[in-house]
Order: sequence, then structure tokens, then C-alpha cells
Amino acid sequence: MGVIQRFKDIMSANINAMLDKAEDPAKMIDQYLRNLESDLGNVKAETASIMAEEKRCKRELDECTAEVEKMQKYAEKAVMAGNDNDAKQFLQRKATLVEKQATLMQAHQLAAANAAKMKQMHDKLIQDIASLNARRDTIKAKVAVAKTQQRINEIGTSVSGAVGNLSAFDRMEEKANKMLDKANAMAELNAMPTDNIEDLMAKYEGGNDSTEVDDELAALKAKMGK
Repeated sequence: MGVIQRFKDIMSANINAMLDKAEDPAKMIDQYLRNLESDLGNVKAETASIMAEEKRCKRELDECTAEVEKMQKYAEKAVMAGNDNDAKQFLQRKATLVEKQATLMQAHQLAAANAAKMKQMHDKLIQDIASLNARRDTIKAKVAVAKTQQRINEIGTSVSGAVGNLSAFDRMEEKANKMLDKANAMAELNAMPTDNIEDLMAKYEGGNDSTEVDDELAALKAKMGK
């Protein structure tokens, strides 16, 4: 009856707890279903054997009951024929058969109870397997969604890092622009003439010549009547 004990272990197992502990519930439920299908084959064979035993006990009980009834009829016929001794023999045989009948009845009741229990457990296992098969796609879908979400989270982390890198890039670009502006300003300053002061000084030094030229121009105009 090791299969029955194994079956009881299966029936009392917490499937959800096993799935919670699994690293990959999708793979775990496939393996668990394979185990249940294998166990179902053993349970079917054991159930069939116990049901066959119940049928054998029932057949023996029916045969014994039929013999009891037969002895009763023969005893009645013997009495009707006035053969009391024959009737006693039939009744003695009947009494022996009745004792056997009681034993066979007990055996059949026990076999029938065992067969009913095994049939009930067999049917329950089939229902559980059907239920798990129906839930398997849902569980796998949930696992797939969870894995996708994990990948999205990982990508989100990478994107956050990329945003930080972009900010650093912007700062470097701004720094480069400042360096370029500073270099251009320095180049512009370097391109300015270095003798601006000398030219300015010459302007004021040549002021007397300009006045003499103006006086001479005025005298020329007066002479010409202009």
C-alpha cells in the first residue's frame, strides 16, 4: 500500500508553497505536473487492483449466498419427500456455508470500503491535475509578465545612468563653449594694433600745423575775393 501513502502525501502537499520556493515557478509547475501524471499511473494501477479484489470478494460472497439458498431449497424438498436425514445433511451444509458467508461478507465490506477510498482519491487526483493544467497557463503568463517587468526595471536603471552621463556631457559642452569664447576674446585682443597711443599722441602734436594751414587758406580766399 506504499502507493496509497504516496498518494496521501501528494494530496496533503501545499502546491502553492512549493511554487513560492521555486526559482522558476513556470518550470516547477511543469515538473510537478509530470510527477503527478506519473503518480496517477501508479494510483490507477493500485485502484484497479483494489477494485478487482472487491469484485472477487463480491463474487465469492454471491456464490456462497447462492449455495446457502440452494441447501435451503434441498432441505425443504427432502422434508417434503419425508427424508429427514437428507434434510439434516442439507441443513448442516447450509450452517457451514452461513459461517463462511459471514466471513466473506466482512471481507467484502472491507474490500468495498478500500475500493471506494481509492476510487475517491483517484478521482480527486484527476481533478487536481485538471485544475493545475488549467492554472498552468495563468501561472506561466504571470511569470512571463514578471520577467518582462524585471527587464524593464533593469533597462530603466540603465537609462537613468545614461541620463546622468548626458548631464555630464552637457556640462562638458558648456565648459568647452566657455573655453572657446575665452580663446576667441583673447585672439580679438591680440589682433588690436599696439600703437594706438602713439597715433593719439601724434594727433595732438600736429595741432599747430593745422592752424597755420587754416590761416593761409583764409588769406588766399580774401585775396581772391572769396
